[in-house]
Amino acid sequence: MSKIEIYTSPFCGYCYAAKNLLREKNTLFTEIDLSLSPEKRQEMINRSFGVYTVPQIFINEIHIGGYNEIAALEQIGRLDALLQK
Repeated sequence: MSKIEIYTSPFCGYCYAAKNLLREKNTLFTEIDLSLSPEKRQEMINRSFGVYTVPQIFINEIHIGGYNEIAALEQIGRLDALLQK
């Protein structure tokens, strides 16, 4: 099973959409809510090579990107393979 981490913040529609997509895939993930752990924002920026918007999604330590990127992977049929590694 893949290790999935998602950095989020409240009131972020893209964060909710990304989490819903992962839930639809019956995938467990670790959510890092930046409103509860503001010190994690710099960690997210460093891990995502300078991206500061949420959500930021990592699968097995690989930066996937935000909702648009994970939705694109789903659309072209590549998300399941990443989630199974």
